[in-house]
Amino acid sequence: MRQIGRALGVRYILEGSVRRTGDQVRVNVQLIDAETGTHLWADRFETDHANLAEAQSEITGRLARTLDLELAEAVGRRIEAERATNPDARDLVMRGWAWWYRRMSPANRQQAQQAFEQALDIDPHSIDARIGLAIILVSNIADGWSSGAEQDLARAEELLLEALERDPNRSMAHYAMAMVRRSQGRLIESKMEFESAIALDRNNARAYFNFGRTLFLLGQPEAAIPHIEKALRLNPYDPNAGNFYQSLGMIHLLLNDPDQAVELLMKGRALNPHGFYVHLWLAGAFGLKGDLDEAKAALAQSLALKPEINSLARLRECAWMNNPAHWALREKTLDIGLRRAGFPDE
Repeated sequence: MRQIGRALGVRYILEGSVRRTGDQVRVNVQLIDAETGTHLWADRFETDHANLAEAQSEITGRLARTLDLELAEAVGRRIEAERATNPDARDLVMRGWAWWYRRMSPANRQQAQQAFEQALDIDPHSIDARIGLAIILVSNIADGWSSGAEQDLARAEELLLEALERDPNRSMAHYAMAMVRRSQGRLIESKMEFESAIALDRNNARAYFNFGRTLFLLGQPEAAIPHIEKALRLNPYDPNAGNFYQSLGMIHLLLNDPDQAVELLMKGRALNPHGFYVHLWLAGAFGLKGDLDEAKAALAQSLALKPEINSLARLRECAWMNNPAHWALREKTLDIGLRRAGFPDE
């Protein structure tokens, strides 16, 4: 616990477990001082599945009294809003987020999408199900896992407009809308949505990371670095931290530092080898260095994962890649390396 506290920069850690048996739910909770490892408070709550909101409210209240402070009012408002939510839908939403936060893969994304879809079927008014489903749809587009990008993007935007109309203060809703705007090539609007997401939740590591990615695509790689590094500090144990290192490697390649780029991209690939992008950018970094055997091997892995991206022209068809400032940096670095690796222009 002390190590976790130091890594995350926090004073207190709330640890707990939830066990469901039929319609009964048992919640064990304990509060720990991360500086000393001392257990400050522990309790057990047993409730009916249909009364989870009441149990959550009770846990929050006892925790607030223990810390002698008033927890964020937004938490209380959220609990009140959820009292009318179907408990089965809420359970499915929690499962969806659990699948979303696992290591990214098509299979995990599919499980998350199914959970959010089922939650929305049970409770068509669920804001969280809308946000979760939109995030899955737009993330699949960004990662090249969508079989119908245009339709998925339109659906994600519709879900988020409905969610934000009902509650404009959801950090993850603005995060998802920022991802939608980026996929549409509307990078300035994406930047603004990420700023809103971070203002609403200063601990939203995914928002910091993707804010940096948007700055990178705006042709501002140096400005992107502190935001991605902030995401790593906030969530060093993220199962998808490989994406953070991958993006830092891409940034250093655009800054014409192929040695640092290779080191970071290799770390990103080791943590998550499923995305074609890390292999493609490694090919460019190795090519720029003059390590052509390594460059060709990385390019072959990229083509095996995403055979349709087989030329610079096909790569440039991505809407979010079409910013002139970003492309000018790529032409001086990544494109040179890829051509050396044998990647054609057309």
